[in-house]
Amino acid sequence: MSIGDAEIKTQERVIRFFKDPEILGYQYIGNLSDYQNKNIKEDRLRQYLRLKGYADKLIDAAVMQLQQEAGNLSRGVYDANKTVYSRLKYGIPVSESPEKPPVTVELIDEANPLNNDFAIAEEVTVVEQQEKRPDLVIYLNGIAVAVIELKRSSISVSEGIRQNLTNQKDSFIRGFFTTMQFCMAGNESEGLRYGTLLTGEKFYMEWKDDGFKEHEEERDPVDVRISKTCEVIDNKLLKQIYAMFDKERFIDLIMNFVVFDKGIKKVCRYNQYFGIKRTQQRLNNLRTELHNPNRDQDKPLGGILWHTQGSGKTLTMVWLAKWILTHWAELNARVLIVTDRDELDEQIEKTFTGVDENIARTKSGKDLLNRLNVYDDSLICSLVHKFGRRGGEATENDYDKYIEELKASLPADFEAKGNLVVFVDECHRTQSGKLHTAMKTIMPNAVFIGFTGTPLLKKDKKISIEVFGTYIHAYKYNEGVADGVVLDLRYEYRDVPQNLSSQDRVDQWFDVKTRGLSSRAKAKLKEKWGTIQKVYSSRSRLEKVAWDIIQDFNMKPRLMDGNGNAILVADGIPTACKYYEIFQQMGFKKCAIISSYTPNKGELRTDTVSDEDDTETFLKYETYLKMLGLDPSDLPNAGSVQAKVEEFEKEAKRKFVEEPANMKLLIVVDKLLTGFDAPPCTYLYIDKRMQDHGLFQAICRVNRLDDDSKDFGYIVDYKQLFGQLQTAMKDYTSGAFEGYDPEDVKGLVKDRHDATVSYFEEVYDAVEELCEGVEEPRGEIQYIHYFCGVSGQSEESDEIYARLREKLYRLVSSLVRAFAEAKPYLVDDISSGKLNEYDKKVTFYIELKKTIGTASGDFLDLKAYEPDMRKMIDNYITAADAEKIGDFDDLTLLDFVAKQGETLTGEGDSGHKEGAAEAIENNIRKKVIEKVTVNPRYYAKMSEILDKLIEERKQGVLDYAEMLEKYIKLAKDVDCPEDNDKYPESIRKSKALMAIYDNTGEDEKLALRIHKAVKKQALSGFRDNQVVVRRIKKALFEILGDDSEVERIYKIIEKQEEY
Repeated sequence: MSIGDAEIKTQERVIRFFKDPEILGYQYIGNLSDYQNKNIKEDRLRQYLRLKGYADKLIDAAVMQLQQEAGNLSRGVYDANKTVYSRLKYGIPVSESPEKPPVTVELIDEANPLNNDFAIAEEVTVVEQQEKRPDLVIYLNGIAVAVIELKRSSISVSEGIRQNLTNQKDSFIRGFFTTMQFCMAGNESEGLRYGTLLTGEKFYMEWKDDGFKEHEEERDPVDVRISKTCEVIDNKLLKQIYAMFDKERFIDLIMNFVVFDKGIKKVCRYNQYFGIKRTQQRLNNLRTELHNPNRDQDKPLGGILWHTQGSGKTLTMVWLAKWILTHWAELNARVLIVTDRDELDEQIEKTFTGVDENIARTKSGKDLLNRLNVYDDSLICSLVHKFGRRGGEATENDYDKYIEELKASLPADFEAKGNLVVFVDECHRTQSGKLHTAMKTIMPNAVFIGFTGTPLLKKDKKISIEVFGTYIHAYKYNEGVADGVVLDLRYEYRDVPQNLSSQDRVDQWFDVKTRGLSSRAKAKLKEKWGTIQKVYSSRSRLEKVAWDIIQDFNMKPRLMDGNGNAILVADGIPTACKYYEIFQQMGFKKCAIISSYTPNKGELRTDTVSDEDDTETFLKYETYLKMLGLDPSDLPNAGSVQAKVEEFEKEAKRKFVEEPANMKLLIVVDKLLTGFDAPPCTYLYIDKRMQDHGLFQAICRVNRLDDDSKDFGYIVDYKQLFGQLQTAMKDYTSGAFEGYDPEDVKGLVKDRHDATVSYFEEVYDAVEELCEGVEEPRGEIQYIHYFCGVSGQSEESDEIYARLREKLYRLVSSLVRAFAEAKPYLVDDISSGKLNEYDKKVTFYIELKKTIGTASGDFLDLKAYEPDMRKMIDNYITAADAEKIGDFDDLTLLDFVAKQGETLTGEGDSGHKEGAAEAIENNIRKKVIEKVTVNPRYYAKMSEILDKLIEERKQGVLDYAEMLEKYIKLAKDVDCPEDNDKYPESIRKSKALMAIYDNTGEDEKLALRIHKAVKKQALSGFRDNQVVVRRIKKALFEILGDDSEVERIYKIIEKQEEY
């Protein structure tokens, strides 16, 4: 491999690697660029099935059914892919004749992986809505199951990921992906990234070798062999290809590690794969021990899986349960999942139901015993119920009562049926030892697997290992952050001032809170200043905390723009209610309380309200009823209130996850702090004493991945949980986490000040480095040429420049967010001169992004700036500069040409005029490219006119005034073809008619006939309805009489918005 090798060189190396019989040994089908390919190679599939001994009639029936299901997009690509996957996993039941019983034709030989047909092809041309050519396609028994897009080392692997996503769109080759199990992209500098059908760019993953090195004797033999081979492969891309495409592992990944989860297809991360493989090995080693009367009864049979919060623990349970129920079927295997949180119980049930697995959710200890006593349910979920409370973490008393209920409900003839494997969720809790002891008495031969998302406390490690067994596998928090599975966390302690009675102190506090903001942004906040003065003259500490949080919603990027939201942890339900009232009175309405409390009028003591308990009881009752929209004076009955609370909480949680701008803050006490996944949640405000597991789980509520604007999760601590941070010792293993071994919580939270400034400097350097190649004197025209190239360049060059611009846009957006976060800290850290320099450079890059966006034509797609960027710029950049942003928002192409024409024909140097001319040409070109599929003939002509104009400009044939006139004429024709007088009156009334007219030899009568026929047949949504599509094509054939013409005209028809 040499620096700067072309992409084709990388492709050649990868193909040689796949073909090498000593390495992967895949068959090479060839370069398929000259063929129109499908996702099922029928000849290879038939050949494989014949070798497996199936009769020709069975093969005919199975192949026909698979082709039909793979080609049926009437319900969308997800459903088609799900159906095909079911055939790959379970086979296709078919019969030779109606009289004969069905035979299941197995499409993949899972038991003998090496007996399958593994093949690879390159440059696979696929023609659907458009023609595309994936770099590499992997075929398993003739069925396309993986696609790989390759890039040269200097081009980001992200470009290949985006190429995959583009190909999966309706307007490209979506149908090709109905059989696809893995979508991949790679280069030789970054390696391989993988996802599956419709996986978003941020969720593509990197495969790594297992980092868990304990109990090596329990490693799967295939894993050991693959690891040893990978050690001698230097090339990162080839190493990761080998790790995933080794024949035995590749079959295993497809057959056992794919899931369809509530409308989203998912494949496993490497930590899930290795955790499950380790557990499988341990379980297989136990098979002979399960009913051995001579075994040591005190020695635990299972073990502990520690996979950090947010790394997919519930899906790990799903895949492991599926494997147990399938591979231990002859042992009458059953799986029981025990948890002590309502949220986790609901999440587990929803996840298993979402992947089409029937799970019985028990209602009580008695119900659990009844289900265990019969064979009916193979998959059971049981909740350690909260006695007298709703939600929250189960207490020791709850465990004791649950165990008592189990013992009291035990039938005389009870015997747990089948071989039980018990998953104990959150097994780190001390109480789980008691539960384990009780359950061992009713299920003496059960295997117990403990799952935890947090480290085990030092004091609990010994007993947990005695109860469950040793660690089976571990995947720690810092590994999750390094892999991009979860986000890094930023910690900040805030000391809320208690005494602000003097005006000077109030003003001083305001200056501290708004440092780094522009004068314009400060002025906006001044409008609310009267409120804060009143607050601090008359209210308590809670009001100051509430106002501090509201200020964050006014100033912090994710909170300000509505993309993110927050959780406030209060120290009790009365405090939560007080917080809610305060937020409402301050005008912060989009918040809610989620707690274990349900209003009950029976709790009200009406004889007195003088003691504190009564006051708090009334406070909780009245606050909750107001929040629910009920009148406290009506004293509603308990049943209706309970239902109202559950309905309210469900809707509040839904909005929090799906509509963060409409549910900005949840106030909690004990609920939602574990088992609640909310990707928008960005800030956690802690106003409660917490430590160890509770704190660890709580702070992980903000570490979930979301869109690109979420760079970190933020922890704001009002209780000084970690003590005074010492300059040289910021590892957070003292104070709130002192119960853990330091190694187990390494890298969990980082000081916000240092990390925020460091991140800003990192992004700033990246932008500077990106622009290093701009030629002197680095004026506007040099930047435009560097990021846009010159008019008339090749399509390949256009693509390279587009990637460069995309990187600029992405980095500048990150820079603005990072600067907004860092500026308050930079005020203290650096000189005012240096801060001004940063301010000017950030402003310059904002203007550069706008200039390049408009010059290239991208502004028509990007609308120059996202609303959240505007808000941040308005707050953190000088007012004069902020007012310039968005000059070109929503301009038509003609407006844009006219605006650039002012530069073109006005006073100024030739460089500016050339830049304006190129900006006009680029924008016209962009619009032509956008519209060419709608009317190929017309816009091809527009493109020819543009090329001629560019050539005339370069040769100096026209002066700028003449050029502008021609630009305006061309822009009108591009933007408003209906104004072109070349069209007959009968045609000009419809853009669809105009397109048909242009592409049928400008035959007016023929165009009108086609238009009428299509309007008659084209129902709403016809593009996804193959029956209607066939009707339209039949009508077209009756008019055109030629299949190739029918296909050509249909492609134009389906692009018309009118139909």
